[in-house]
Amino acid sequence: MRAGGIPFVKGHGTENDFVLLPDVDAALELTAARVRALCDRRRGLGADGVLRVVRAKAVPDRPSDVDDEAWFMDYRNADGSLAEMCGNGMRVFARYLVESGLESAKGFVVGSRAGAHEVVVHSGGAVTVHMGPVRVVGESVASVCGVDHPGVAVDVGNPHLVCVLPGGLAELDLTVQPGYDATLFPSGVNIEFVVPRAPDHVRMRVHERGVGETRSCGTGTVAAAAAVLRRRNRPTGRVTVDVPGGTVHVTVDEADSTITGPAEFVARGELDPWWWDAAG
Repeated sequence: MRAGGIPFVKGHGTENDFVLLPDVDAALELTAARVRALCDRRRGLGADGVLRVVRAKAVPDRPSDVDDEAWFMDYRNADGSLAEMCGNGMRVFARYLVESGLESAKGFVVGSRAGAHEVVVHSGGAVTVHMGPVRVVGESVASVCGVDHPGVAVDVGNPHLVCVLPGGLAELDLTVQPGYDATLFPSGVNIEFVVPRAPDHVRMRVHERGVGETRSCGTGTVAAAAAVLRRRNRPTGRVTVDVPGGTVHVTVDEADSTITGPAEFVARGELDPWWWDAAG
């Protein structure tokens, strides 16, 4: 039994919500069961995922380009599985580092399982994340209620399948996992459904692996932007992406991509130590 509570912060980026656990000394045993309990919207705090704040040297599977002393966003999906990257989570993570005093600069580097990412925390709460290069890796199909939707497979450090539709996002039933090609996506895939609003403006819904439909997906908006630009034979450009939880702005160029959007905090407190031990 722990003697004291475990501090937490609840936040979201365009309503993609997270429980953030400050763990500077890497003392927490963050099991998959505890992640599932934290993210449960009835027996826990409720979230799409968990962000553990830790130094990179405490993460044995960190990529080689992440410095040992860098802050590392140890991200877990709501089902307890590890995830490579989360653009919305990275914005919340970066703003927390600045506002908690763990980072004094407005621009710095944060590590993730997808590698090192430069971030810039702006006044007013918006954050820009450099997401790295975007790769279109093929074509595939997502199936919803027996209807096949052709899509583009995109790698943003994690796998995506972007399906551009002529219209009709509202009637899509994303309460169940859309069908996809498991041979192409053996570790699962985030699936985005996109409808153009203007040449550089789209609407999007997303079903995230390990979570279900979410109000937003940061890496998904980057994948969506890249797919829409590709349809217009444009390798680079800027795209505004509307998601159910708000709006973000994405840039794609040949060597990098960025996402800029809000990061907001909802609550701070302590997890009851009895609950934490029982959840493990």
